[in-house]
Amino acid sequence: MLERGFKTWCENVSLQLRTELGLPRTAPLQPEALAKHLNVLLWKPIDIRGLSPEARVVLLRKERNSWSAVTVSFAGVDAVIYNSSHSKARQSSDIMHELSHILIGHEPGKIFLSQNGQIMLRTYDQTQEEEASCLANALLLPREVLLFIKRAGMSDNKACEIYGVSRELLKFRMNISGVNRQVRQTMAASVT
Repeated sequence: MLERGFKTWCENVSLQLRTELGLPRTAPLQPEALAKHLNVLLWKPIDIRGLSPEARVVLLRKERNSWSAVTVSFAGVDAVIYNSSHSKARQSSDIMHELSHILIGHEPGKIFLSQNGQIMLRTYDQTQEEEASCLANALLLPREVLLFIKRAGMSDNKACEIYGVSRELLKFRMNISGVNRQVRQTMAASVT
């Protein structure tokens, strides 16, 4: 459960970051631009030196339930490693999710390895994951952008293309933000 006021904070951060980057409030926020602004490296599995071909194959699986992205920190440098075999929309969402963890200041999860190098246990904090998802979604599609899309009469396909998101995320944000309800009420009021 998100703390009271967290969603509003996410909306404000999204608009503040657009301002810091010199973007209009309704402009798309590209994950690459945000990563650069935050001094976070973005790596695909092919960018990792010394990674075996077998490991690359595993890391580039396209299955829906395969891994998405992870943030690693070393010597004060953060890097987001993401699965570049996924769709561009999913990559954007995954990268923004990881950048959101950094923006919020979450304590990184920990992975423990067995003696033979197999992953044994990974710490997981459900609240942190919900917060990162909330902020990531607001970074990609803040309420102000959603209202702009509706007022401009933009099709879902066009909005997804411009903002680099999936139809599922666009529909989710339109509903959860209350924009769909607000637009319906405004239209109903103008008819009467």
